[in-house]
Amino acid sequence: MSAKDKVKLNSEIQTINDLPNELVVIPIVNSPIFPGMIAPIILSEDKYTSELDEMVTQVGYVALNLVKFKEGQDYVVGDEPEETHHDAVEEYEMEAFDDVADLTSKDIYKVGVYCKVVKKLKLPDGSVNLLVHGLKRYKISKFLEESPLLVVKADVFEEILEADEELDAYTRSVINQVKKLSEINPYFNEEMKLAMLNSPSPGSLADLVAFALSLDVPEAQDFLETLVVKKRFAKLLVYLKREKDVADIQKKITDEVNDKVNKYQREYFLREQLKVIRSELGMDEDEKSKEIKKFKEQIEEINMSEEAKISALEELERLESIPDSSPEYNITRTFLTWMVTLPWDKKTEDNADIKEAQKVLEKDHYGLEKAKERILEFLAVRQLKPEYDGTILCLAGPPGVGKTSLGQSIANALGRKFYRFSLGGMRDEAEIKGHRRTYVGAMPGKLLQALKRVEVNNPVIMLDEIDKLGRSYQGDPGSALLEVLDPEQNKSFLDNYLDVPFDLSKVLFIATANYVGEIPDALLDRMELIELSGYTVEEKLSIASKWVIPKQLKKHGLTTKDFSLSVKTLKTLISDYAREAGVRRMEQYVAKLCRYAALKKVTMKSKKKFSPEPKLLETILGPKVFQSEVAQKPLNPGIVTGLAWTAYGGEILFVETLPIKGKGFKLTGQMGDVMNESANLAYSYVQSLLQNELAAVPETKAKKKVTKKPVAQVKKAEASVDFLANHEVHLHLPAGATPKDGPSAGITMALALYSLAKNKKVRGNVAMTGELSLTGKVLPVGGIKEKVLAAKRAGINEIILPQANAKDLQEVPERHRKGMKFYPVEHFSDVLSIALRR
Repeated sequence: MSAKDKVKLNSEIQTINDLPNELVVIPIVNSPIFPGMIAPIILSEDKYTSELDEMVTQVGYVALNLVKFKEGQDYVVGDEPEETHHDAVEEYEMEAFDDVADLTSKDIYKVGVYCKVVKKLKLPDGSVNLLVHGLKRYKISKFLEESPLLVVKADVFEEILEADEELDAYTRSVINQVKKLSEINPYFNEEMKLAMLNSPSPGSLADLVAFALSLDVPEAQDFLETLVVKKRFAKLLVYLKREKDVADIQKKITDEVNDKVNKYQREYFLREQLKVIRSELGMDEDEKSKEIKKFKEQIEEINMSEEAKISALEELERLESIPDSSPEYNITRTFLTWMVTLPWDKKTEDNADIKEAQKVLEKDHYGLEKAKERILEFLAVRQLKPEYDGTILCLAGPPGVGKTSLGQSIANALGRKFYRFSLGGMRDEAEIKGHRRTYVGAMPGKLLQALKRVEVNNPVIMLDEIDKLGRSYQGDPGSALLEVLDPEQNKSFLDNYLDVPFDLSKVLFIATANYVGEIPDALLDRMELIELSGYTVEEKLSIASKWVIPKQLKKHGLTTKDFSLSVKTLKTLISDYAREAGVRRMEQYVAKLCRYAALKKVTMKSKKKFSPEPKLLETILGPKVFQSEVAQKPLNPGIVTGLAWTAYGGEILFVETLPIKGKGFKLTGQMGDVMNESANLAYSYVQSLLQNELAAVPETKAKKKVTKKPVAQVKKAEASVDFLANHEVHLHLPAGATPKDGPSAGITMALALYSLAKNKKVRGNVAMTGELSLTGKVLPVGGIKEKVLAAKRAGINEIILPQANAKDLQEVPERHRKGMKFYPVEHFSDVLSIALRR
């Protein structure tokens, strides 16, 4: 705008007295201009109709009203305005609504700005630029036309100004706030300050600042409708305070970003300068270059697989391009460290001397011949075929029999390194197969961690408590072990962290378990099962004297001159306190006796050797834990000694029966479903057997002479049949708190019922095991070795077992079978002839 136009415009503003009260409304969607402001409006060719052009030309004035926002409708707001005043036109364009024809009187606010059209300019693209000057606030009093143009009757407002000290204070506060904003907000520049100082009135000052703040539509409309200047200033101060807070936050964020960028840039330039300085002075390379060079040398030296080498070199190339201050640098560096520290080609040489290996095994453990024999077989095959690998053993047996320590002894015998980790309670398969590198703190699984620690690829790795694996939403570790324990698959074991195959076939895996039934079938199928039975009293005596007592003496700072246990005392300790299948409890009690001896030695200053008698054990160790079960000999009718297998070894089991008035059959003693069925089967079979015995007695005729013998037989047979028919029989298995199940007590329960019905005593030195069929056949059962050892511990010397289990007696060492008689039977009649024999 020229200086001449400005003078003309000012003169028009000063001489305006009367304004046309009918004019056209141009709806706008962004922040409006306020009175005293000058701004252009761009109208496209289709918006600037001939009717609008005619109205603008005739009247020379237009009204600008904001469009109300409708729910679900988006309006495009134009560029944010820059500050201006009535004597300057800035680069700000108000955006007219897209389709004026669609608007009604309800779609626009009634309060707007009455404007004079200063200039009309047609642009090359056909659109029209209207330069308008805001004059006054106005309100639509009536809509005269709605189509094709919005023509209204306008009532012009005058602002309400009360000049006093409060208004002056408001004015100064606004000016101060704008000065503070000018330091951080580019809109409030020097030109803005100058325009504020030259404002003709306080109301114009408030409108100018509000225009510069670019208020949203509802706030701008509310400010436009505020006629009292003081209230306008009060609202303005709230907007300025909000703008200042937002500007402060923006500045803080910008400063933080700049600081980080400047820090990285500064570090980068300093490192580059340091490289140049080192190069000029002929000094060594920097730490990153050294590390990369070392990684490269290690990758080339290590005889890793081709796939692993390619992966390592790719990551090394990536490491070179990552700044060492980046988090990605440490992630990649950790991966490469794992790649170069794993024993891809390092191994230990196996001990080729089988005799020496046998000595090591015998030195550390008593018994366990089957496990020792299997290790010696492995060594023998390795001598014939050095590349023989893929052996996976599973040692199953009760607690305390030496499964875990046997693994260490096997490693010593082979001359290999040993690593053990427990699987008990493990629920996450990532513990086996590792975490993917996308996770924070990711690392390989336990197997690769074990290999890194032992630094060889052919150690003995013990998977302890494999029967106690857990399962959760995080996965099934048992399924993850299928690949590990399969010799055909573990040659190319894929850990999620490395994501390259690693050969585990050279590792000797030894798993341990207490109860084989808890191991998944697919997992058990991949392992060679070696069952370890419990120890007899004789074996425990030997173990105590050779291993347990010397170990505890050394642990407690004692010598053989300070403490000893006689054979008699040890036998009492084992039978009354440590009757479990293993020796762990026995070791605990020996340790307690050693502590008692140490206390006496220190407090009494006595040099006398402490060697307690059996009767003193109850004073030191407390009451007896176990009572002798075989003390019930001779047994009463209806009571029979059976044999049972548990996860802790073999046990003897008494079956007790008792007649009660009434009819029926009652079972107690925490029996499982299988044992309940077996008891009912035994009851039915005994009833049938007694009825058959009655039918087999010779019939007597009245006319013939009858001897006393057949008559007596008939009476006894009838009494036996009537006994079960006229009595309710209660069958109980003692230790009622202990759950029991399985079919192996079938012949024991049948014999107890038969003994009760016949009122015959069963020999007390006989124990038995076997499943009974409905036809009287004795079927095979499991756990023969453990049951034989339990009988020997209890002092029983005669055992009845199924004929099909006779072959299992070969697994029982000769020293355990010595002094015992075994009666393999096929039918229950054989059981009767042996157990009731006098």
